[in-house]
Amino acid sequence: MSGKNKRKGINQPQNDADDDIIVESPFAGQDDPMSAFLPKSFGKQAPAKGTIQHDKLKRGNAPAPPLTDASSPRKLGADVHDASDGAYGRPTSRSDGSDDDSDDDSDDSDGDEFPTSHELVIKDHEKAVTSVSLDPSGMRMVTASHDSMIKLYDFTGMASNHLHSFKTVEPREGHLVHKAEFSNNGESILVIPSCAQAKVFDRDGYELVEFIKGDQYLRDMNNTKGHVSEVLGGTWHPTDKNLIVTCSSDSTVRIWDVNQKRQQKEVIVVKSRTSKGGRTRVMCVKWDDPTQGGKKLLGAGSQDGSLTLWGGDGGPFSRPMGTVEDAHEKETGVCSLAFSKDGNLVVSRGADGTVKSWDTRKFKKPIMTRNDLPTSSQSTTISFSPDCSSVLTSDSAGKLHIISPATLRSETTVAITSAATIATLWHPRLNQIFATSSDATVKILYSPKTSVRGAITILGNALKKRHIDDDASLTTDIVTGINADAICLPNAVLPSKTKSLAAASTLANAYKPFKPHATPFSKSTPDEAHIKKNVALSGMRDEDPREALLKYADKAKNDPLFTGAWKSTQPVTIYSTEQDEEEEEEEEDRSKRQKRI
Repeated sequence: MSGKNKRKGINQPQNDADDDIIVESPFAGQDDPMSAFLPKSFGKQAPAKGTIQHDKLKRGNAPAPPLTDASSPRKLGADVHDASDGAYGRPTSRSDGSDDDSDDDSDDSDGDEFPTSHELVIKDHEKAVTSVSLDPSGMRMVTASHDSMIKLYDFTGMASNHLHSFKTVEPREGHLVHKAEFSNNGESILVIPSCAQAKVFDRDGYELVEFIKGDQYLRDMNNTKGHVSEVLGGTWHPTDKNLIVTCSSDSTVRIWDVNQKRQQKEVIVVKSRTSKGGRTRVMCVKWDDPTQGGKKLLGAGSQDGSLTLWGGDGGPFSRPMGTVEDAHEKETGVCSLAFSKDGNLVVSRGADGTVKSWDTRKFKKPIMTRNDLPTSSQSTTISFSPDCSSVLTSDSAGKLHIISPATLRSETTVAITSAATIATLWHPRLNQIFATSSDATVKILYSPKTSVRGAITILGNALKKRHIDDDASLTTDIVTGINADAICLPNAVLPSKTKSLAAASTLANAYKPFKPHATPFSKSTPDEAHIKKNVALSGMRDEDPREALLKYADKAKNDPLFTGAWKSTQPVTIYSTEQDEEEEEEEEDRSKRQKRI
């Protein structure tokens, strides 16, 4: 006898020698009305998965514009890395000298190399999105915007018809948010609002730490315990989950310990060497990653166009390792910095529309320069790809540029949107590119062949069922049908149909103004009679001050207390009366009239 129970139909012939259990199911024809009431299956059914339709999300094959002579990079340094050695990028030019990047989007091999073939659009903010960050697992995302909000997304709880955040937080009321970044362990989020105090939230959006604000009246920034003006940037330490570095418009870079929010751990004062002198706005700061073979460097870019590097993980930071004063154009400043894995190469993005590569071993002149990438936002970022073979940045025309770090030539150019593209991020685990724009959108670029999770998880999740309360056609509005000139009282009692006195009084009471409740303080408030009776000198407000002084005139004349020393020489005071003056004026008028006659 077989140990398995075989399911057989009702019309299947039975074998006498077979002792298997035969389960007979109810049968009804398709035209039989009874079939609508018969169960199709038993047990709890899994929700239907949304069909992944990548064809609808596929990007158009629009070729990128070729580079002209004006946009080609210029050599400014003597030590130039060759693009063919593969040190900081792949070759981008052919043997015949023609550029290879004019038709990258239409090439299938490039489509597999870069995850830019498909895109998923998330529009949940109201204003420009300035920052995007993901945790290391790639399952949660946080965005910051100029609408003063940060939004947290969980890809496992989203669907193709529900692209919304699960938590919205306003870190500081009325202040736009410059940046929100996950820590390396994914447990905390660093938030930089446009104020002097940075904050730390947990991964669920609850505030953990708010760093202290310094004394703005102190001139020496070394003596303040925190920033005294707007914080412009910040990032987490690559290895220590408790360390944070922030930069501010007070010309300082400060290192914080999240366990000591009352004072920074280190303070670095950046001195401006411009003709104006004084302070400068430190716009960006970045730590080198020592886990990838880096040199434990700390770099900062300022609005005066200078780049500064400090060596050593624990300091000292009193003297920089290297400084380039005219790295970018003055008064526009440096938007972002990025270090390679080995720490020998650093790329900088300037608000003047330039991208420059630098060798940290010879930190005096740039290796290469590209000046055809205009930007309209000081939050525009630049970053390396996960394998450091490419560099990501964007421009004000809404294009994403994947360029070679050796030659700074575009390997591919992706048109994101018609608005300015601000922040870009290439997640190493998902192999997906995230780009934010000034039109309040976040676009996820991915490839169905090489990307994992992220956008693919969203598209594969079950579709969200819309609640009945979300359907406007099924919602009853009590205001509908009421005259626009009518006055609606929220606490009013509707009139009764009966014309009794009780109903009339109830209706009259409904239109009476609201009387505040009597508090214990209002019950014990003294009245005017109580004040006059018990408070001394309380009636002086109703008394004429001149009459009050004249009461003591005779006493002061007979017993001069303060003027007795010169009583003998004191002249006699003669007061003129108004009546005498009027009589004199009348006599003068009469005499003048008589003379005229």
